[in-house]
Amino acid sequence: MKSNKYDIQDTEIRVLGDSSPAPKRKWGWIILIAALAIGVVASIIAFSCARSQEEEGVFEKSARQVIPHPLRGWMQSLDSITDICVITKDTTINDIPMRLYVPLNMTPRLEVGYKCIDDTTNNMLLFQAADVRADNKKIVGAFVLRGKPLSWGLSKKGYCGIIGDQVTIGVADNSPLFEQATEVGGYFFRQYPLVSDGMLVENELKSQSTRRGLCELEGRVVVAETFTPESLHDFSQALVDLGTTNAIYLVGSSAIGWHRTMDGLGIASGQWEPRVYKNVSFIVWSL
Repeated sequence: MKSNKYDIQDTEIRVLGDSSPAPKRKWGWIILIAALAIGVVASIIAFSCARSQEEEGVFEKSARQVIPHPLRGWMQSLDSITDICVITKDTTINDIPMRLYVPLNMTPRLEVGYKCIDDTTNNMLLFQAADVRADNKKIVGAFVLRGKPLSWGLSKKGYCGIIGDQVTIGVADNSPLFEQATEVGGYFFRQYPLVSDGMLVENELKSQSTRRGLCELEGRVVVAETFTPESLHDFSQALVDLGTTNAIYLVGSSAIGWHRTMDGLGIASGQWEPRVYKNVSFIVWSL
């Protein structure tokens, strides 16, 4: 006889009711767990953001405050000067004492060799331009002298091109000014970049020494020189805070410099002797 599933023997114990499986609630649990996970993540992010917002003190400001330097408008007062002269201005920027040289109504040129620095009759302002290589004593980086290329290379991305009476300072791997200078009898040299479009440019040179820079400031080309040994970073930051648009390095340390004051007095700086590098170069402003 076929047994009936509802027949219960005396020796059996059964739980009565529907034996079909209960509906699965898998997706409900997944949604609940996901919601809890999202809540936990959101709480962690909110807590992290709250911790990252440091409380600012009265004496130690967390954010760097940029205060416009008072010399930013000083250049405009020079527009009325028609004389051929060099105006100097001593100032302190970010605790760095420095001097600005502003050549007026002159066109610069490049020279190679020491002969040019002895012309104290026509010279008004001069500083060493490109560096000299330590291995073969040639000029570091691309260099054009009166249309003739004397050196090639891209060891430094800062550049200065002089075409006619137009001086261009910039930062780039390649500049059309090199070719243009060779075509029209112009000048071109490379140096460390300091400031590009108003932004500081970092360099690998970390030592401290007297620093010089060829700068574009309020539409004029000026030379900045520190009175104290400084890092290239601090010097570049001071030029940025001054309002410099573009700037490249000029040889500092004990390199030669010279300018004629408004009274006609010649002031020399750097080490003039011994004169041992035939490929030493200068940027010169003269009558």
